[in-house]
Amino acid sequence: MSEGYIKKLLGLFRVCEDLDNREGLHHLYEIVRGVLFLNKAALFEVMFSDDCIMDVVGCLEYDPALVQPKRHREFLTKTAKFKEVIPITDSELRQKIHQTYRVQYIQDIILPTPSVFEENFLSTLTSFIFFNKVEIVSMLQEDEKFLTEVFAQLTDEATEDSKRRELVNFVKEFCAFSQTLQPQNRDAFFKTLANLGILPALEIVMGMDDLQVRAAATDIFSYLVEFSPSMVREFVMQEPQQTDDDVLLINVVIKQMICDSDPELGGAVQLMGLLRTLIDPENMLASTNKTEKTEFLSFFYKYCMHVLTAPLLANTAHDKNAKDVQEGSTKINPVCPDNFQTAQLLALILELLTFCVEHHTYHIKTYIMNKDLLRRVLVLMNSKHTFLALCALRFMRRIIGLKDEYYNRYIIKGNLFEPVINALLDNGTRYNLLNSAIIELFEFIKVEDIKSLIAHIVDNFYKALESIEYVQTFKGLKGRYEQEKDRQSQRLNRYRRDARSVDEDEELWFNDDDDDDDSEAVEKSRMEDDFSDSYSKYMEAKKGAANGANGANNGKAAVIPPASPAATPNNSSTSSVKTVALPATPVVKTALVGLVDYPDDEDEEEEDEEEEQAPRKRPRLSS
Repeated sequence: MSEGYIKKLLGLFRVCEDLDNREGLHHLYEIVRGVLFLNKAALFEVMFSDDCIMDVVGCLEYDPALVQPKRHREFLTKTAKFKEVIPITDSELRQKIHQTYRVQYIQDIILPTPSVFEENFLSTLTSFIFFNKVEIVSMLQEDEKFLTEVFAQLTDEATEDSKRRELVNFVKEFCAFSQTLQPQNRDAFFKTLANLGILPALEIVMGMDDLQVRAAATDIFSYLVEFSPSMVREFVMQEPQQTDDDVLLINVVIKQMICDSDPELGGAVQLMGLLRTLIDPENMLASTNKTEKTEFLSFFYKYCMHVLTAPLLANTAHDKNAKDVQEGSTKINPVCPDNFQTAQLLALILELLTFCVEHHTYHIKTYIMNKDLLRRVLVLMNSKHTFLALCALRFMRRIIGLKDEYYNRYIIKGNLFEPVINALLDNGTRYNLLNSAIIELFEFIKVEDIKSLIAHIVDNFYKALESIEYVQTFKGLKGRYEQEKDRQSQRLNRYRRDARSVDEDEELWFNDDDDDDDSEAVEKSRMEDDFSDSYSKYMEAKKGAANGANGANNGKAAVIPPASPAATPNNSSTSSVKTVALPATPVVKTALVGLVDYPDDEDEEEEDEEEEQAPRKRPRLSS
């Protein structure tokens, strides 16, 4: 640094090259490579300055391992052209862009790929490039005129296709550079782009015929979706007021996914991932905007879902006709998409719909029911492409996995197990993924004991399935079905038996009650008779006692002759005292009657009332 060694070295390089001194040039290659591996930022500043960098590249052309030197300088000066989509007036910015490109070239092309041990040898070089990119993005971002002009030309219909392609590629590269920014700066960067109108511009560009432009626009869109799905959703939801369905940004994306010309559907796969991010409720902000989930999903199912499912419905449209024609046959063979590209596209759409079943409970349920979507999807079980049949099966498996009775009733009503069971039987004894996946579906129903589906499967398909004995799934389903039947019949019998036994018990109870009433009446009438006899006896005795004051002998004669049965045990007693004690007998008897425990409380109350008001009760008891 202090001796200006690098500049002297590069002067020597020019001399050696003029003299074609190969040995000297090979030494210089080793020295310059060694200086780079010193990994010092201060040295890089000198080596990568405008007046030195091309000589550094020249030194690195003369690798001793090569017979002929590489022509890197020729490539950098003649082949690689710097395209200015909009002229850059800032000379410092231009110099930074050139420098970054050349240093990136040295790292990626000239220097050998570092081994595992050399990974950190050039960490400062990586940092040098990184900070240059940050500086470029910041300088461009601050130049408002430049970016405004870029977006104006991008959306202008008069712009030539070649020019627009360059503009889109510039924005794509600009977004790629922005990935080097700190999160805070990146937020500011994307907000700047949003304010400049990047999303309306993308809407126009993505609908163009040029494949390169569309691919670059897809990359830009992916940067935006990854950065802030909410920002994209917010823009999309404001659109219906201004435009018709066809040019909505999400519909443009879906159409591009459907119309991808790549046989491997590379672009469609990328777009499907972006759509999934946009409709994923997990990344919808609950705190800032509580209605985002509800509003966006309502919007998506209203304006976009029909575009997404259009290819699926179009390719399974012959299902109903086929069903009418082949009423008696066990298998329906509608026209299935047999070319690989269509099958792949339908598999992607099914993957997205399966995601919706898992995450959008209400909206997708309504859509499936209204469009009879599961029936159309299950037509694909007949496809010769097993991966597509598996996608259709996976869709149904997710629906059944929710254990929602609405879905279960829909499946039963539409007899939607038929295509699945046909696929299982057509697969025969082959032990493959389709076979295992279908059996797992039925195993899940058995293990989870989904009663409505078990009953439907056993009632309608058991004869076709009972021959499958290499797994116990179908026997298990039958077992579950029988158990449930037994349980229900036992429950019914128990209800019936209980009803009958209640009647019998009630009858017995009423009979007992009648017997009690009869015995009560007999008891009370007997007691009444005894009481009346004793009472008359008592009155006579009282009279006798009164007469006894005049003559005791007359009193005795008066008392003894009319002896009642109640007095019979005491007929040996002849004294007036004992005769007077006789009325105690009915009193004791009445007390005993009051202690009898009748089943009805009212009877007890009647007993108490009888003690208090015997004369008033008597007519009722005697009747």
